[in-house]
Amino acid sequence: MLDKNGIAKRIAKEVRDGYYVNLGIGIPTLVANFVRDDISVEFQSENGVLGMGPFPYEGEEDADVINAGKQTITTLPGASFFDSATSFNMIRGQHVDLTILGAMEVSEQGDIANWKIPGKMVKGMGGAMDLVASAENIIVAMMHTNRAGESKLLKRCSLPLTGVACVKKIVTNLAVLEVTPKGFLLLEHAPGVSIEQIKAATEGNLQVSDNVKEMQLD
Repeated sequence: MLDKNGIAKRIAKEVRDGYYVNLGIGIPTLVANFVRDDISVEFQSENGVLGMGPFPYEGEEDADVINAGKQTITTLPGASFFDSATSFNMIRGQHVDLTILGAMEVSEQGDIANWKIPGKMVKGMGGAMDLVASAENIIVAMMHTNRAGESKLLKRCSLPLTGVACVKKIVTNLAVLEVTPKGFLLLEHAPGVSIEQIKAATEGNLQVSDNVKEMQLD
């Protein structure tokens, strides 16, 4: 079973040389820490940063350099800062190759719910609305179940949707899954996690690939 860093490390393997990648708040922000050194990737944050690097070491933080989740970040040589209008021009103009988002629920049709937190006041779905509407390739980083042990991979989302039929792939602490017309397709299982455990933790329709394999993080 993976922790949050393990999920981010596995998603980093999906990032290709030359990609422009938007990182949502939560687990996705960790992905920049694990991208291979031999490829060039531009990480974008919707608050107006292009060229994000890994998180800073303790004591080296700059409170003026933050991501969309208000976390301090580093920037790589050549990074640029701009206003939100320019940032969303990039997003809505489909200039981002890959979007990595967190989610509270994903349905077997690829619907995503990631903004309404039960029992909490939330201002709104924010930039996620634009990201899921504009991105061609969306990967979700999430825990497979909630704290009560209930599945977050559902037949239908119970929370208000952020986007409809937009998620392509999901990486959880248990598995890597692809969204297909027949539901979730299990591609990889986390080390120490059985296919039976994944089936039991998935409410939505789950197909098992003929080539299902154990996740490789290195």
